[in-house]
This record gives sequence, structure tokens and C-alpha cells, in this order.
Amino acid sequence: MSAFEIVECARMARKLGYGTVVLQGGEDISISPDWIALVVREIKNETNLAVTLSLGERPENELRLWKEAGADRYLLRFETSNEELFKLIHPSLPWKVSDRIEQLKTLARLGYEVGSGVMVGIPGQDYEILANDIMTFKELDLDMIGVGPYIPHPCTSLGDGSLKPVLKGAQVPNDELMTLKTVALTRLVCPYSNIPSTTALATIDKESGRELGLMRGANIVMPNLTPPKYRVLYEIYPDKACANETAEQCTLCLEQRIESIGRRIGSGPGGRRRN
Repeated sequence: MSAFEIVECARMARKLGYGTVVLQGGEDISISPDWIALVVREIKNETNLAVTLSLGERPENELRLWKEAGADRYLLRFETSNEELFKLIHPSLPWKVSDRIEQLKTLARLGYEVGSGVMVGIPGQDYEILANDIMTFKELDLDMIGVGPYIPHPCTSLGDGSLKPVLKGAQVPNDELMTLKTVALTRLVCPYSNIPSTTALATIDKESGRELGLMRGANIVMPNLTPPKYRVLYEIYPDKACANETAEQCTLCLEQRIESIGRRIGSGPGGRRRN
């Protein structure tokens, strides 16, 4: 997407009544830090929306540049609190050994609201690891916590079965029930954090996954503003929910789903509520 197209999506967000927008991309070092800063400034100048970035692990000077440009939040999943499993499933970065926990602490120090999370049921995740993940949410005092089911992609080493982590306990299932239990436990442990009902949950239960997530502890939904011609290229797992909907269709659908369970849609920038 061009800078113009991204800013146009932000304008659409404002038109639809949103108070915040997320810019998400791959962990791609070819993306110019200055270009990201330019896009952030344009969005802030034109819409005054809260801006969240989700661009993977980056050098501290880039994170500082984007914060100074106006970025408010940063999302970076630590994926698993188990160091051995993390090293197995996640390659190191070109410039340093990957350490997402440390990066999250850096983001907080720079003044970002910080979001992180895990996938439920990734190969090699036992119940002790998942329990430690939830306690890590609390220890990091996260502002936003993403908990969704692991959905295998056949073109990855985890999805095709070629990478087989060693389990010390029983494998956590990657199903809807286990995900909802994890969302509920996370809400109990972190009562004031924002917790989204994820697109992955809606993908494994297209009929009521979003609603069940909201009824089990989640309080956030994240409508997709990406133009459909680009959205279909972002296949992080097969059969992703809402892949072909326009921004307007996605908004209307979510409004109806939220109202169907007796909830009201909030307004404003959507920051974490403090006790």
C-alpha cells in the first residue's frame, strides 16, 4: 500500500466513527523508518486518531522516531514465555538475537501503550507454559493482550509438520473452548487490560466466535480497513474471516454482532482503563 492509500484508510476510519487505527506489517527491515514516521504524522495531522503500530522487533532508534512522530501504541506478541520453544519457532533477527520480552520493556520505557499476546495451542505449548504466559501478561503490565487460537498454515514449518517441538506435558489444544478459557483467565488476572476478540477466533467459529470472545472477557474488536485487493494477500492462515469485505461491510457486521449480545460500542481513542 502507498502512503496515500494508508492515509485514505485512516480517513475512512474517522468517517466510520473510529477513534484509533492500527498499522500492521511484517518484520521487514526494508521498510523505511522515515516513511513510517511520515505516514504516522500524516494520519495524526489529518485525523487525530490514536495510532498503533505493529511492525515486529525494531531497533530502539526507530521506535523512538515513530513515537516522536505521534505513534501512541505498539503491538508485539511475545508468542511464548518459554525461551526454548521461542527459539525453536522464531528465527533471530538480522541485527540481533530476537528478544521480544526485552523489546516490550523498551517500548514501555519510550512511552508507548504496549500490547502483546500469544497463540493458544501452538505445537510444543503445554499447560504449564500457557499458565506462565498468562502470568507474564501480568508481570509486563500490558495495556492490550491478544489471545487467539493457533491456526496452522500449510506453507510453514509448523503447519506442515516438519518442525516438531518436544513436549514435556500435555499439548494444549488449539480449539475454540481452550481459547475462550484462556481469554477468561487473562481477564481475571489482568482486569483492566484491553483484550480483543480476535479475527482468528472468528475464523474457527464464523457464526459466533466474536460474540463468545466478548462474552468470555474480551472487550475489543478490530475491524479491518485494508482494501480487499490487499487483504487477500495477507494470508497468515487459511480461510481468514472477513477477507473479502469492504470496510463499511465489516463495520456494519460488527455493529450488528455487538448489539446482538446487548453491548454498546464505545467511542474515543480506546486507551486502557486504569483502576
